[in-house]
Amino acid sequence: MAQPEGNERQRLRPAPLLFEPSEAAADPEHFFDLESMEDPTELLARATELTLAFRAATDRAVEFQAVAAAQLADPRRFDRLTAAEIAGRAEWTEDYAKKMIEFGRSLLDAPAP
Repeated sequence: MAQPEGNERQRLRPAPLLFEPSEAAADPEHFFDLESMEDPTELLARATELTLAFRAATDRAVEFQAVAAAQLADPRRFDRLTAAEIAGRAEWTEDYAKKMIEFGRSLLDAPAP
């Protein structure tokens, strides 16, 4: 899971994800209005923006998962959870939970930019 360097991460500002109206979301063929675009250049540009935005959102969400896992496993907590318990809650394997806990600890220990 390669992480961009601090400055590179701040430069990556893909197109914002806009929430679709519930009527559009109910239509399985509708996806951020891409199906209505006829110009392939415009379609490629918007689809690429969405791909980058989803990747950035995924990376950010994984970081939050790791931080939460590290906080839940913190030995200073009286109600701390084991890696197995965290794995069960997040639907991970125990080995993956251990890696996420360590990743989360590294994020929590990193100096703020």
